[in-house]
Amino acid sequence: MPGAHLAVGHLGWLRGALGAALGIATAGAVTIFLLGLLPGTSTDALPWLVAPLGASAVLVFSVPASPLAQPWPVIGGNLISALLGIAMGKLIGLPWLSASFAVGVAISLMSLMRCLHPPGGACALLCSLGAAGPDAWSWVYLAPIGINIFTLVVVGWIYNNLTGHSWPHRVLNAPVTKTLAPLPSYSREDLDAVVAQWDEMLDVDLDDLDALFRALEQRVMGRREAGKGS
Repeated sequence: MPGAHLAVGHLGWLRGALGAALGIATAGAVTIFLLGLLPGTSTDALPWLVAPLGASAVLVFSVPASPLAQPWPVIGGNLISALLGIAMGKLIGLPWLSASFAVGVAISLMSLMRCLHPPGGACALLCSLGAAGPDAWSWVYLAPIGINIFTLVVVGWIYNNLTGHSWPHRVLNAPVTKTLAPLPSYSREDLDAVVAQWDEMLDVDLDDLDALFRALEQRVMGRREAGKGS
């Protein structure tokens, strides 16, 4: 496929895969250990890994620059949604209805609190079904979920930074170049206006997009200057 080498080049796929495997393994081991220390709990009564963690691991280790994969969205998005899911399950009782409300309200709260994280929707769904279902999940189920999430974030912070990917993500600033006519330039306000006009959520930080365009302008200017000198 055209451009596919860009997505898997430099063994980026292997870095993400190994990181995710390490993150999930560590989260499971830490959760099993800590649950054993809590009075009245055990790994037989509580899950030691929850499924949404797998989706969070994909984001944290494979696309660590994504705004959806930063520490606050991972922590806030998952925990807020899990708490909301259990609350809706207990309050409404009907699995299908509590799940619907939990996911919808979770998206609203994550957006308002600037921690939108797709696996959070799965957390809301899982917890609402658990609380409204025959197992009648209680608030204690937040313990393994919280341990899972915080452990994954710690592993993600260590692993990503050790493998050359700053996390939390930091933008690489490109210098602003002076363009010569007739080469057009743009301002950050132009970029914001176009994105607002599109009315789409892009899985890229606007600062990164701006830095990319500035670097592109610099490359074009360098080629023009080299052409003048020849």
